This record gives sequence, structure tokens and C-alpha cells, in this order.
Amino acid sequence: MCAPVPEDWSAVLDGPGSAKQLIEAPDDLEEVNRFLLAQRWGDGLPLIPPTPERLGRMLRHTKRAPDEVIAKIAPAFGEATVERIAVNAVLAGCYPEYLPVLIAATEAVTEPTFNLQGVQSTTNPVAVWLVINGPIARQLGVNSSAGCLGPGTWSNATLGRALRLILQNIGGARPGEMDQASHGQPAKYTFCCAENEEANPWEPFHVELGYAPERSTVTVVAALGILNLNTHSKDADIVLRLITESMAYPMGNDYIHCGTPWLVLGPEHADVLKRAGLSKADVKRRLWEGSKIVAGRLSPTDCERVRIGRRAELGEIEKDTLIPITRRPEDIKFIVAGDAGTHSVFIPGSRSNCSTREVMF
Repeated sequence: MCAPVPEDWSAVLDGPGSAKQLIEAPDDLEEVNRFLLAQRWGDGLPLIPPTPERLGRMLRHTKRAPDEVIAKIAPAFGEATVERIAVNAVLAGCYPEYLPVLIAATEAVTEPTFNLQGVQSTTNPVAVWLVINGPIARQLGVNSSAGCLGPGTWSNATLGRALRLILQNIGGARPGEMDQASHGQPAKYTFCCAENEEANPWEPFHVELGYAPERSTVTVVAALGILNLNTHSKDADIVLRLITESMAYPMGNDYIHCGTPWLVLGPEHADVLKRAGLSKADVKRRLWEGSKIVAGRLSPTDCERVRIGRRAELGEIEKDTLIPITRRPEDIKFIVAGDAGTHSVFIPGSRSNCSTREVMF
């Protein structure tokens, strides 16, 4: 069996844009996986060998040239050509029609405000979460309903995994080396969902950003984990209070660095808020006000970090100074996703701002 992968690691990072160089690999699937993992091109789960045939089928789903450099991926700044993106998509098990989403996601993670250098090398357990909006989500069958943040859907699983392999194999963020995460988290294997636009009582997230409804987008988020929020209340004030009290925890990086905290509102909670006459801007304002914490709740060390990092924004900080989770209410983001049940999800952020790109073919 031949696989179009470079012979050494430096070729992945510094070699030419083309990955057409072939190497011999075992024909047995178990043995080829041992071989690929020995090259450190995997994540510990079974891989699909990137044969020329599979790679060719993948590349037919974009008009872009195989050797076009989409971006350079921090922290090693390897060149992410269309072909190298496709190789990692094959490794992850993606269907060929997924490639345009991954090209857009690669562009999004290298937006300067996303801070990929920090995301890739921090000791925090940051995983990159893909949020997909528009017709492409339905065309690819990306789950936005029951279990959308968990297992069971091929597109969710392989798209998130492919981006992770791109970040590792092209960006060089291998655990314990350039990826310095103290513990990591399971979402580093894969983290991807779509917004449940049909269940959203407001405009979809990409429309909020200014895209037409018929456009498709992918948003990348630096996520520190997920926290289930469960309340059976049908009172909007109570729902918001319980959500903000869960968001307001002193160990959160958001209070120090002002990243982009996210919520995945369940349809039931979204309906409660909408029926109360709240717009998306109203919800964000209430979340922002309700999640403020007094500086005295922080440890002395962390309070000093806030004083240094946010003095220009907040002025001199005393023990009773209220610290907002972000600089502005609109920096809190949310989508509506999931299925029946009185649950929502809080996803704290890191020192990063989410980034969105349109999926182009």
C-alpha cells in the first residue's frame, strides 16, 4: 500500500506544498495503523490510510489547487496546503464532501484574534470546537439536535477530529511537546456540532454575524470544557439567574483574559427566554450583568493578574470592584442546539476570540 505522506516530520512542517511523495506502508489495516502511529501522525484512534485514490476523491470536492497554501499553522507554522488538509481529512475518516468545511476552518483558526499560538501551546485544556451554520450543515448531516456534542454522528466526529489532526500534524502541537496542556480533555479528540436553526426562536448565529441565511459558515471556538446547566423553571428571570451563577466562577480564565465564553442554549430554555420578550442582545446583556463577580472572590494572585491585564478597561480594582466576564455584553456568544430537555451548556473560553469563515467551494 502507498500513502501520500512525507517520509519525515520536518517535511510535514517545512516541505513543499505538494504531498504527492509516496511511501510504502503495510497492506494490513492494523499494521498500517501501527506504522502511522509510529510516525506520530495519529491521535491514538484508528486511522484511514491516505492512499492516492482516497486523496484524489477528496480533492475533487474543491476548486482550489492542491498546492495552494491556505495558512501557516502555529506553533510550528507548517504550511497547510489544500492537499495536506485533505490528507488529514482522510486520516480522520472524513467523506470527500467535507473538505470545503475543513479549508474554511483552517482559515478561521489562523485569524490573528483567535490566538492559535496560545491555544496550541497553553497548559490549559483547550480544545477547538467547530460550530457549523447554514445549508452545509444539513447537507452533510451535522448533528444539531439530541446528543449533538457527543458521539454517534459521522460528520461531527470526523470533522472535529480532522481539524485536530491538522493542528497536530501541520501545526506541530503534539501532546507533551508543543501542546503543553497539563491534562488535556476528551474534546481534543473531536468537538463539532451544528446550530439547531429550526429550533432557534431568534436568527441563526451566522445571520447575526451578517451572513445571508443561505450561506454556510464554520466558526472555531477555543473551549475549555462543557458544564451542564439544568433547571426546570419556566421563568426567564430564574433561568438567567441560574445560568449566570454557573458562569461566574473565580477560577475562570474569562475574568482574567476576556476571551469568548459560549452557551449552547437548549430549545426549551431558548423558548422560555424568547416568550419573555427577550432579544438575543437582551439575553447577552442579562448574562453579562448577572455573571459579574467581585474582585474579592479571586485569589490574591489572580486578582493581581486582573489588575495588570484589565486596568485600562476597569481602572483601579479594589476588593468590591465588579469584574465582568467579558469587556462587552456582545462578546458573550450563544447558539441554540440540542433536543427536548431542560438543559443548556456553558462553554468557558480561553485567551481567544472565536472566528468565523464562509464555506466556499
